[in-house]
Amino acid sequence: MAKVLVLYYSTWGHVERMAQEVAEGVRAVAGVDVTLKRVPETMPPETVAAIHAKTDQAAPVAKPEELGDYDAIIFGTPTRFGNMCGQMRNFLDQTGALWQQGKLVGKIGSVFASTATQHGGQETTITSFHTTLFHHGMIVVGVPYACAGLTNMDDISGGSPYGASTLSKGDGSRMPSANELAIAKYQGQHVAEIAKKMFG
Repeated sequence: MAKVLVLYYSTWGHVERMAQEVAEGVRAVAGVDVTLKRVPETMPPETVAAIHAKTDQAAPVAKPEELGDYDAIIFGTPTRFGNMCGQMRNFLDQTGALWQQGKLVGKIGSVFASTATQHGGQETTITSFHTTLFHHGMIVVGVPYACAGLTNMDDISGGSPYGASTLSKGDGSRMPSANELAIAKYQGQHVAEIAKKMFG
């Protein structure tokens, strides 16, 4: 059975919600096992409290060394100035031993993201994240245009061929839309189908 990990960081719950939908997409593929985990928080507790970060996230915290246990990893991150967030960067910077041992070579890697605005770096965050995956020798998978949600012009929506994404609004009040969630689910299912062919 192919094993897929959905690994994310979420400050206010937007990426967490997308991660849940990505995992649902994986579950739609028979013969594929999915695990949902998050990376550790690196902000001090007083900062987390001051910014009213969402602390009641049920997903367990992952350890870098366990990434090699999966056939595919779908990463979720909010955007920080057009790049992945510091928490995810810190986590990935601890995967040097995996890199030295080639533990992720030939595994599938995919990325989804969240930004505050339409042009807040969704695509640069995902494509710059890909650089790390390439260095690990992973096979990078995005979202093909077979996903109808990518061509939806009726709503303001995230999502690109690089990966699913959502727009949170500057104050975080906008949660993922139905179209954004549909793209996220598609991405999970797409990765799972490829993982099943390769590792099932």
